[in-house]
Amino acid sequence: MLTKEELLDKMQAFLFDLDGTLYLDESPIGDSAGTLRRLRAMGKRIVFLTNNSSRTEAQYREKLIRVGLFEAGDLVYTSGMAAISFLSENFRGKRVYLLGTAALKEEFRANGIKLTEERPDVCLLAYDVELTFEKIRRFDAFLKDGAAFFATHPDDVCPTAGHPMPDVGSFLAMFERSSGRKPDLILGKPFRPMGEGVSRLLALPTEKICMAGDRMQTDIRFANNNGMTALLVLSGETTRENIGDFPDRPDLILDTVNDLFG
Repeated sequence: MLTKEELLDKMQAFLFDLDGTLYLDESPIGDSAGTLRRLRAMGKRIVFLTNNSSRTEAQYREKLIRVGLFEAGDLVYTSGMAAISFLSENFRGKRVYLLGTAALKEEFRANGIKLTEERPDVCLLAYDVELTFEKIRRFDAFLKDGAAFFATHPDDVCPTAGHPMPDVGSFLAMFERSSGRKPDLILGKPFRPMGEGVSRLLALPTEKICMAGDRMQTDIRFANNNGMTALLVLSGETTRENIGDFPDRPDLILDTVNDLFG
């Protein structure tokens, strides 16, 4: 494994998962704001990276400012933004049915994605917390009609106060049962399209990028799949006891991100 000193010396950018890594709900984990300031002072780029596609880049930036973590020069990159990049590059001008929130739809339109409610070329499944049966019915019918099928991310549940809520992975299981189809490609963590998108955004090779997160099957697997350095923190889902349950390989394990300087 790398030492903290080696990691800080080699990396030019740090991608941070959010809930369980930098904060829990609305509360920063320890002095995570101070840790981010020290990384910026060293010239490191900071990217807040999330699979949650129910919110837009602007909405996440607002929350990060509110909890005291965002500063000028930082970037936010969501699985929704990875989907916009992928569709712009590979399906430019095609008609897209987006199963997503109203805010996400506005973000897609603002980035030139042609959304439609009828006869789409592409169906994209995002985390829609405004889901209705009519949206489900339409999406299922378009899949059966043969539209290309993509999903923003594979997470089965979304961490929330109280019980975790069903996320895109749960919806994917439903559509597989109803339509007989699995997505042609999943775009967010732990897969390569999101890694390629953020690498282009930073204009950095992946070997100069560190992914820091609390989930083995998304954050650490994402780093492994994309040739990034993997920093696992034990402030969220993963514990020292269950690390061995996964095939994924962290390069460094810390109790919290704050131990980078502890």
